[in-house]
Amino acid sequence: MTVHTILQPPDWPRPRGYANGIAARGTQLFIAGQIGWDAQQQLVGRDVVSQTAQALRNMLAILAEAGARPEHVVRLTWYLTDLDAYRESGREIGAVYRELMGSHYPAMSAVQVAGLVETGAVVEIECTAVIPD
Repeated sequence: MTVHTILQPPDWPRPRGYANGIAARGTQLFIAGQIGWDAQQQLVGRDVVSQTAQALRNMLAILAEAGARPEHVVRLTWYLTDLDAYRESGREIGAVYRELMGSHYPAMSAVQVAGLVETGAVVEIECTAVIPD
């Protein structure tokens, strides 16, 4: 079942790994930025790949509390302390993303920041999801 409509101007090239825009109707979920720590608030590693995997797992656990699944995600905003490390780890991050999110690519933005609130965190992922009516 389609839960959203991808917004893609016909004369634009299709982006790789994300959507330019998404329209959806239903119950909206707003998930605070998740970082790469476990349930005991311990970072799972120091690198962007391991922290991304855990941040996505954390996000999915919160979504599940509302009965949502990865395909309900309409927007992700990634805050990264090192864009070069993110780019260099692109293949590994892509593999982790597909393992956890499948082939669903919502609207996404990635922003480099000077730092995150939690010491040692290198990525924080914020999420908006819509469970269809």
